[in-house]
Amino acid sequence: MQICDHRDGAVEKWRDGVMTQMRISAVAGAHQICIFEQWCEPGLGAPTHHHAVEEVLEVMAGRAEIWVGEDRQMVEPNQSVLIPAGARHGFRNVGEDILHVRATVASPIFEGSYDDAREQSRRWVPNF
Repeated sequence: MQICDHRDGAVEKWRDGVMTQMRISAVAGAHQICIFEQWCEPGLGAPTHHHAVEEVLEVMAGRAEIWVGEDRQMVEPNQSVLIPAGARHGFRNVGEDILHVRATVASPIFEGSYDDAREQSRRWVPNF
């Protein structure tokens, strides 16, 4: 059993107004999942993108507009959205406070492809 202590985990700026903390991934020894949290300022979030695997996006605090394809829904704390593998999706903070979301991706290596070519691709893999 491995205990991961997130209290001192690095929080990384993914884009202006969006901070991310990777919690579990291949880097920490995971074999099938990746879990990370994000904190987004009002009006900000994740632009339209997709993953090759399923994702669960859970709102921990604040209020988000989440879209999957053309379907847009308002999501509040203690609600989550299951995003099918390959589905184009994204979210943004529609509240006045910081939006806190937790994402679980069905792969230990996080990879996302963004519709906006200016958006930086991200990938977390272990250092061998």
